[in-house]
Amino acid sequence: MHREKCTLAAYARGVTTYATDLAGIRAAHERIAPHVHRTPVLTSRTMDTWASSDGVARSLFFKCENLQRIGAFKIRGAMNAVLKLTDEAAARGVVTHSSGNHAQALALAARIRGIPAHIVMPTNAPEVKREAVRGYGGRVVPCEPTQKSREETAARIAAETGATLVPPYDHADVIEGQGTLALELFDEVPDLDAVIVPLGGGGMISGVALAYRELAPETQVIGAEPALAADAYESKRSGAIVAQKPPVTVADGLRTSLGALTFPVVRDLVSEIVLVDEEPIVACTKLVFERMKLVIEPSAGVSVAVALGRGQSRLSASLRRIGVVLCGGNVDLDALPWLKRA
Repeated sequence: MHREKCTLAAYARGVTTYATDLAGIRAAHERIAPHVHRTPVLTSRTMDTWASSDGVARSLFFKCENLQRIGAFKIRGAMNAVLKLTDEAAARGVVTHSSGNHAQALALAARIRGIPAHIVMPTNAPEVKREAVRGYGGRVVPCEPTQKSREETAARIAAETGATLVPPYDHADVIEGQGTLALELFDEVPDLDAVIVPLGGGGMISGVALAYRELAPETQVIGAEPALAADAYESKRSGAIVAQKPPVTVADGLRTSLGALTFPVVRDLVSEIVLVDEEPIVACTKLVFERMKLVIEPSAGVSVAVALGRGQSRLSASLRRIGVVLCGGNVDLDALPWLKRA
């Protein structure tokens, strides 16, 4: 596949290009392998029973990125981006904006390479994630909780320091790295009918969709998105990027908007996007805690809700063997969403 940077102008002309391909994802997997975990794929008979309905027996395969380093899949893309920097660029450090998991990932990747990391974080990011960034040696820079403020603050720091900007999702190297989880899932369970992926900015689902496009084009890639942050759903339906309104979903890792590189992949290669209301997100997150004994964050609970038929639309009866990406497990245990407050 010819690789070139996607731009809004390009798809205005009707030209479809993507940030990477299977060869790039395979190269990223080899590059980052010494520094990331090959996370397990787990099953649960109880979850299979709950996912099965109307005479349709389903088997779910959970790709546990909550057990990844830094507690989320984000280390894959961040590590790939940092390792691809030239020595000269790396010496000036890296900068990003993130509500949490990419922030931790880039801080750790930078520490592994021995370079500075400047992390712009919105003031509403969970404190547990800010502390984790500092623990990995990153410098936390606060900003207002808007996409505009995040991007402007990161750009200012890049200009002041000469650091390389590594966005949380809309970056070819990041998409490439995130796609490596699909290689591992396919290797363990090659005959899936579908893979359900939490959808925020689209970096992970883009990497997964681009991998499966060549590995197993018959496997559907399905986005799981909070109904209170439904910009990707609206963008896919309209055929153009729809700006995110200030999202208030409990799934804090999915509050970001699609970008120039991720939109065309979602538009072209994601089979459907299923929206999930807040109550099912919380309930399904709790179910995984209770029944699978896994700590996941609400962003991962969104994909679980879709798999269990708790989304606003049901999965096709033809989908029997389904991969479910548990994207992360970074939660504040003192502020779990089902805990009652006095």
